[in-house]
Amino acid sequence: MIGAITVPSGPIAGYCQPELVNAAHIMNAALNLGLGPHTQAIGVMTAIGESGLVNLTYGDQAGVDSRGLFQQRDNGAWGTLSDRINPFTAATNFFAALTAIPGWADLAPTAAAHAVQVNADPNHYTAFFAAAQTIVTSLTP
Repeated sequence: MIGAITVPSGPIAGYCQPELVNAAHIMNAALNLGLGPHTQAIGVMTAIGESGLVNLTYGDQAGVDSRGLFQQRDNGAWGTLSDRINPFTAATNFFAALTAIPGWADLAPTAAAHAVQVNADPNHYTAFFAAAQTIVTSLTP
């Protein structure tokens, strides 16, 4: 159990229990902020696009300092290294940044994710939204 979410062994949308546990942490962070399933799916979609729902402890092409589910950078905006590799805290920080964007709720999911993450390709996350929706729907208690 992650909060009220029972995480099956999987697979769901091709993801097994370790990745689904991370998705549940993302969902719980959103719930803690009063955000519903659509926004939860945006968070899960973003983490799929950034890390495949794996809590990465090493950097990537975008930066050797990128860490965690959201590959957040060590630029002061995302907290300490501990914050960036804690799935709940990293997701909370992602959702705080998302909801601070004027009109965020009216953006297409990939545009919302891009507005926070500033990925090189603004449509990068589109391919992951259906899987994210399936995961969120399947894990919702």
